[in-house]
Amino acid sequence: MKRTLYIPDELWAQLDQYLKDHPEQNPSSVIQAALAEKLRPKNGSKLLSLAGIVENAPIDASVNEDYLIQG
Repeated sequence: MKRTLYIPDELWAQLDQYLKDHPEQNPSSVIQAALAEKLRPKNGSKLLSLAGIVENAPIDASVNEDYLIQG
């Protein structure tokens, strides 16, 4: 399926430079990878537990502040 996107000139210039440095990629592959990363569910439970700011962090701990240790 094809879609049309608006990409500001400044951002497109950055993409052009990136593609010069990474000739094995193309605009579509870079945009798909960026979207996949941006839309990927985040699991901050292990990082927050490691940092010691939560106890028994749930999967959604990175977006749910109810689990912060008070004190």
